[in-house]
Amino acid sequence: MLVAGIALLGAAWLPHLLKRRALSFPVVYVALGALLYLLPLPLPEIRPAEDRAAIEKLTELTVLVALLGAGIRIDTRFGWRRWHVTWRLLGLAMPLTIIGGALLGYGVLGYSAAAAVLFGAVLAPTDPVLASDLQVGAPGEGGEDPVRFSLTSEAGLNDALAFPFVWLAIAVAAASGMRGVDWMGWLTLDVLWRLGGGLAVGWGLGYALMHVVFRVERADSLSRSGDGLTALAIILIVYGVAELLHTYGFLAVFVAALVIRHYERDHDYQGTLNLFAEQCERLLIALLLIGFGGALVTGVLAPLRWRDIGAALAIVLVLRPIGTWLCLAGSPLVERDRWAVAIFGVRGIGSFYYLAFAAGHAHFAEAGSLWAVVSLVVLLSVLLHGFTAKPVMDRLDRWRARFARPRSRPVSTDA
Repeated sequence: MLVAGIALLGAAWLPHLLKRRALSFPVVYVALGALLYLLPLPLPEIRPAEDRAAIEKLTELTVLVALLGAGIRIDTRFGWRRWHVTWRLLGLAMPLTIIGGALLGYGVLGYSAAAAVLFGAVLAPTDPVLASDLQVGAPGEGGEDPVRFSLTSEAGLNDALAFPFVWLAIAVAAASGMRGVDWMGWLTLDVLWRLGGGLAVGWGLGYALMHVVFRVERADSLSRSGDGLTALAIILIVYGVAELLHTYGFLAVFVAALVIRHYERDHDYQGTLNLFAEQCERLLIALLLIGFGGALVTGVLAPLRWRDIGAALAIVLVLRPIGTWLCLAGSPLVERDRWAVAIFGVRGIGSFYYLAFAAGHAHFAEAGSLWAVVSLVVLLSVLLHGFTAKPVMDRLDRWRARFARPRSRPVSTDA
């Protein structure tokens, strides 16, 4: 109760305190968690292998809340040309990251084929949870620059796009090798059906819920109530239906949020939904990061070897930045923006969810090592981006303000 109270107080207070400081909310909470677990307090030991189910459910809910908030905040209308950079990030940079991570796992870390595929998959998606300093602002605020829009839209979609490869790792583990995998079943069910179904459920339910929330002409309609609990209802309804139909719920929730935002762009209730989602997200992040900080000082990193550390550094400092920078060649982004998008690919809560999910569906002999290396990657990402995101983004904002006609193609919010 004490830790939860501290987390709740900090979730409300710290973002305002740190607003103008080169320090992020996640850095403070990881440090706080480590400090609390170093003190002689009767706190429960966090063991990922034994606590897998609890980790999976808590990280799942956190990602869902973050995805709804990200979708509600995006002002840019959906379109193939307007989202050009996002498609590059999803279609080129993400598969490259998965392949690079799998090769590192197999060739450098000595993982089995199943563990190597899982390693590449869980570290491929950028995180919508820990990247608040890099994302777009509240709905309708304007000033949605190319870097923030690209990182927000990428994080909203690539969590779901990593799922087929997590299922592939599970299939490889169950088949004891690549040759025994039912490739046609994986392609039809885990790729085509789950992705297509997630899109359909998200669009259909998003459109239906938009009418229920905004277009019921009654004095006591939801949009006039000012009650942010509707945000949680949207998440649970869309995710529940998507999971019942064996589709990707993460994708459905983000698409539903985009649809609701698209069809009711100027309604004040959008701000209410966003605020509620943001408050829930901050509380859940605080609890998770305190636990993560505690796990760091109580043994989750114990299995690390020198080559594990090298692989983690390569993922954070080389694979994502260089691979993404190359994939964005010829895009509308100017060089500064291109490097910012390439470098600020935060890894975080989503990686823990996928690892816990996979561990609950198949046995991976390298589970201890996977938890250790993924935790190190997330720690490095939190530290690197936590100390650099605000200064870099502020500098980019000042640079844009100096030029009336920036060379980056502006992100359009027009119809």
